[in-house]
Amino acid sequence: MTSNNDQSEILTIEESPLKVYLDGCAAGKIRYQVDPDGKPVFFPRLFAPGSGGNIEWREATGAGTVYAATTIHPRGGDPYNVVLVDMDEGFRMMSTVRGTESGADVPIGMRVTASMEDIDGEQRPVFVEATEGA
Repeated sequence: MTSNNDQSEILTIEESPLKVYLDGCAAGKIRYQVDPDGKPVFFPRLFAPGSGGNIEWREATGAGTVYAATTIHPRGGDPYNVVLVDMDEGFRMMSTVRGTESGADVPIGMRVTASMEDIDGEQRPVFVEATEGA
């Protein structure tokens, strides 16, 4: 779309990448993107990092492996763990592992599976230890 005074194009986006991701969470799905070379992209973006190419959406299985864990001690609040999870599809995301308080209770390399939990009125992925065979 151009105006008479300005010859620059204005890009309009139907849905932001964040909205597509959050809508997936609301539907119980973790969505991520893949660049033209097939490399996973996460957190959602408009264009592929580096190339600026188009990216396509995919759904993760929700399975992954804990890469790192720590404990947050908020002033006046209960401690909780924060983890980085290497998802089986090849991207890394930050969340928490339920059923443990401390990051020290979350072993590096532990297999986890995602589920959605209401956090501040919106569905967000959290992890639990994977059961045998998962």
